[in-house]
Order: sequence, then C-alpha cells, then structure tokens
Amino acid sequence: MQLDGWFLYFILFWVVFLMASFAIGGFFMFRKFLKRFPKEDGKSDMDWEEYYVNETLHLWHDPEKKMLNELVTPVPELFRDVAKQKIAGKIGELALKEKAPSISEELVIRGYIMATPKRDHKFLRKKLDDMKIDAAPYEHLF
Repeated sequence: MQLDGWFLYFILFWVVFLMASFAIGGFFMFRKFLKRFPKEDGKSDMDWEEYYVNETLHLWHDPEKKMLNELVTPVPELFRDVAKQKIAGKIGELALKEKAPSISEELVIRGYIMATPKRDHKFLRKKLDDMKIDAAPYEHLF
C-alpha cells in the first residue's frame, strides 16, 4: 500500500496536529509542575496560595466574592478557577500582611492588579472601566 494523494496529506496533518497538541499540553503540565515544586522554604507557590486563601477565608464577604467573580469573567472559563485561586491568594497575602479585619474592595482591586501578569493589564483596565471603578489610585501598581 502506497501513501499518495489526499490520504498522505491527511496523515501528515494528523502527525503535525498530534505533535503540536502534545507539545502544548506538555508545556502547561511542566509549568504546573514548576509551580508545585518546593522553594527554599519548603513550600511551593501553590502551597502558599492555598495557605493564604485558607487563612483569610473567614474575612471574605459576599460583595467581595461577587466582585472577584466579576473581575475574572474575561478569563477563559477553562482557566477561570486557576486565575481566581491565584488572585484570591494574592489578596489573602495582602490582607495578612496588613492585618486587615476583613477583605475590602480596595484589597480586592490591589490583589487583582498585583496577581495579573503585565501582558494582561490592558484587559484588566478595560474590566475596571466596565465596572466603573477608578483605576487612578492604583496606577503605581500597573
């Protein structure tokens, strides 16, 4: 049996598609592995995120939870839970450092800005504008 014509192109496309899919999946799995890898203090980045979220869980109230859920809506649904965990971890870290009695709107916005990668700040500003939140007091964080 010889491969020629459309079947050859189909097989070549399929091989390239599978290799690209494995490469992309491997890249994201490796990134997750690196985040789970312990640092000098014995805890990984993800362990610290979980710690901050668990330590500040009692400080969250419904308006702040709703605000966080609204802020992460631009994130694709597949990655939304991961983004929410990372942002909540940063907010919890700020709350513990500042010994905040509760999570405030100001803390949510600061944590949101600090936890968001620089490349996504234009989407972040657009979302803040959509929610009618003035970003001027937080310019130093961008």
